[in-house]
Amino acid sequence: MRTFLSLLGIMIGIFCIIAVQAAVDSLENNIRGSFDKLGNDVLYIDKRPWSDDGGSWWKYQRRPKPSYSDFEAIKEKSKLTEQVSYSAFIGNKVVKFQKNFIEGSFIIGVTEDYGGIFNIEIASGRFFNRNDVINGTNTVVIGYEVAQGLFGPADPIGRIVVLGGKKLQVIGVIAKTGKSLINPLDFDEACLVSYKTAQFYINLRGGSFFASINAKAKKGIDIADFRDEITGLLRAERRIKPMDESNFAINELSMLNKIFDSVFGVLKLAGLIIGGFAILVGMFSVANIMFVSVKERTHIIGIKKAIGATRNVILLEFLIESVVLCILGGILGLIFVFGVLKVASALTEFEMTLSISNILVGLVLSILVGILAGVIPAFNAAKMDPVEAIRQG
Repeated sequence: MRTFLSLLGIMIGIFCIIAVQAAVDSLENNIRGSFDKLGNDVLYIDKRPWSDDGGSWWKYQRRPKPSYSDFEAIKEKSKLTEQVSYSAFIGNKVVKFQKNFIEGSFIIGVTEDYGGIFNIEIASGRFFNRNDVINGTNTVVIGYEVAQGLFGPADPIGRIVVLGGKKLQVIGVIAKTGKSLINPLDFDEACLVSYKTAQFYINLRGGSFFASINAKAKKGIDIADFRDEITGLLRAERRIKPMDESNFAINELSMLNKIFDSVFGVLKLAGLIIGGFAILVGMFSVANIMFVSVKERTHIIGIKKAIGATRNVILLEFLIESVVLCILGGILGLIFVFGVLKVASALTEFEMTLSISNILVGLVLSILVGILAGVIPAFNAAKMDPVEAIRQG
């Protein structure tokens, strides 16, 4: 029973540390994988910066939205831009096809380069072209889940759907993007329309909606130079005086990476602290067992030393016993982590994995705890006088 309780302490400690590390690593890989699809050569023009620069919420709220004229200025005048898009997030609407309908599909009004900047993969049909945007054709590109819900196995291309009261022809279906906790690329439930078509749903000149301009640099262009050019173009377009502060923000994915680095660091530290206390309790339990083991085997230790066993042999014997005990607890903890992550992945549809590095960390921690827990009992056993040990036994 004493051994089981000691193993339980080690198991819980390893579980707390490795489970948090594995969950955070999986979350981090998922988020960074989503951002990597966008690339580090894209600038995101918005009203407010992603990083906290000390400005007030009201200060940013009073700023003008990125406008279509801002977009046109970049498109026509920028020498470093490969692609630039304007997008207006309209909100959720009901989309219908005959008797089938889907509630909560979100609409985005976009320009033709939006698909290229966000690496949107088209499963069938096509994305918007320049003609669709300029003329405001009554067309729509739908997400995978929207297509499945409205048409099932049938081909949606060319079919007429009713989106928020307006009839639109389906010209493309976006490939399935899948679920993610934080995924800027989840278009499965989206309906994309051209910028001019979006005017049917909202007042693009003064309505309440979220707008963004996304600009992708040409290959080989330094992102800092690209940022400077876009800043200059927008300040000129908005006629901002040289000494006045810009009334827009230019964001990069590197800003989010810094934020996530600090968040993930705090989460991992929290798991380490919680697990550390559990491991400490387990370590003292193992040490207690080893002290009892030394006392119970005093006679045997004396006999071994009497027939020639050296101090190092006795020391190593008890250290190995302590380490093996802790490794068993660590392995049980890792098995428990593996099972919990599998269940969590199945319930949340978010893949969480136990990496080789996490397994190695768990085993190394178990070995270290075993050494620390067994070193004093092992030294006590090693320095016993054989005559006294046999007599006490």
